[in-house]
Amino acid sequence: MTKRELFLGIDSGTQSTKVLVIDGRTGKALATAAEAYDLIPGLPPGAKEQHPHTWREATSKAIRLALKSAKAKPGEVKGIGVSGQQHGFVPLDKQGEVIRPAKLWCDTSTAAECDEMMAKLGGLKATIRALGNAVLPGFTASKILWLKKHEPKNFARLATILLPHDYLNYWLTGQATMEYGDASGTALLDVRKRKWSEPVLKTIDAGLAGQLPRLIGSDQPAGQLQESTAQALGLPPGVLVSAGGGDNMMGAIGTGNTRPGVITASFGTSGTIYACADKPVVDPAGEIAAFCDSTNRWLPLLCTMNVTVATEMIRDCFAWDVKKLDATIAQARAGAQGVLLLPYLEGERTPNVPAGTGVLLGLNQRTCTPANLARSAMEGVTLGMNYGLRRLGELGVKPTQIRATGGGAKSKVWRQIMADIFNAEVVTLKVSEGAAFGAALQALWCWKNQQGEKVSITEITDQFVQLNTAETAQPKPENVAVYQELQGLQDELSASLREVFARHRPLVLKMGQA
Repeated sequence: MTKRELFLGIDSGTQSTKVLVIDGRTGKALATAAEAYDLIPGLPPGAKEQHPHTWREATSKAIRLALKSAKAKPGEVKGIGVSGQQHGFVPLDKQGEVIRPAKLWCDTSTAAECDEMMAKLGGLKATIRALGNAVLPGFTASKILWLKKHEPKNFARLATILLPHDYLNYWLTGQATMEYGDASGTALLDVRKRKWSEPVLKTIDAGLAGQLPRLIGSDQPAGQLQESTAQALGLPPGVLVSAGGGDNMMGAIGTGNTRPGVITASFGTSGTIYACADKPVVDPAGEIAAFCDSTNRWLPLLCTMNVTVATEMIRDCFAWDVKKLDATIAQARAGAQGVLLLPYLEGERTPNVPAGTGVLLGLNQRTCTPANLARSAMEGVTLGMNYGLRRLGELGVKPTQIRATGGGAKSKVWRQIMADIFNAEVVTLKVSEGAAFGAALQALWCWKNQQGEKVSITEITDQFVQLNTAETAQPKPENVAVYQELQGLQDELSASLREVFARHRPLVLKMGQA
């Protein structure tokens, strides 16, 4: 019997860590496993944190479970790829120990630091000239300045700055590295030149450059599995660990989004829509992130912070399971009788409204039904994502097909809402765990290149990424027209409430209800 060549894809997210085992010869997913965890409770409003050791422990458990399920022999594992939640700030001391819990992508407590940094750079336009991106609360840079201002003793101990996936790579290999895709989400990297931006670093601290890890290309290995971690995982030392990347970059690979023209939409806790580009796509308004990808190209991306958080909130309110939620939403007409949700439950990133909250428009005795409330949540977050998709179109990135992934893509009624709001064909993938699959495929790509077999990532994704054609949704013209009107109303409502949100937030904080 021919010995298998297995590759592990690790997706370390906000709510859980998933591990996928694939066969490197067929691309077939052989086993999956997951370990769930929560945010650190009781933090101040806007603060969202997790301890990196939580991810490490979950990864270890999930790897062992997945390998057991795949009936894998240790010597069959050839490569490991890590996908991680973007933008989180993992501070290490000189001994490589974590100094404090990581501030996450969804942490909005650093808006003041963002404003301070961009003011030092000369404003929004000057910041975009320096980076290709604005400095937003979700990104890493302002979290570092926050540490300096609010926890100076911890900042004094800071020796190495890592992102979540970098930390897992560090645990696996003992090497501190960062690849261009995830690095571009720090708001420290000039995405056009793929170099750290000295003017931006200086807005935080003169010594910051010495605390940043070595940058590597997406096709390069982060290192090899070190002895101590290998023992903990039940694997032999020396297994290749690829560069890895952010969850969106890995999701692009896992959905076959490795050539211009394909659009991926991820419907998870947050929502992202992104494309592959051969050159940087820089938004002068700073609403679309001009990221690098994890294939040595670029990944224009929009991110909304509120997607399944809204539908889960409705589900919890009515004590429904997912099946009941979908069935109830299907009972309501497109447009939910005019009930419209502005879904800024945790603030918002696109558009940039960190002080925002959720707002319902159109409630009266006739429209206030469970079906309308539920449908307005699903429609509202999708309209929020379409705000950014239309901005991508203005920058020349236009979809002919949307490849949907994440928890929301599993819902038939939601896929139809996506098709109607985006006015495009929506398809899903046979392997639904896009980020974990992408991480495994990147590891395969890296391993093949290290073996002397020169192959492109596009060749690999063309071979192994398959559409689930049975779940395709086409836009319905009558619904498209309804949603175009609702889109205009949501955009107008959002713009008109920005000043109200800014005045409302201090009041809520004062009342202790945030």
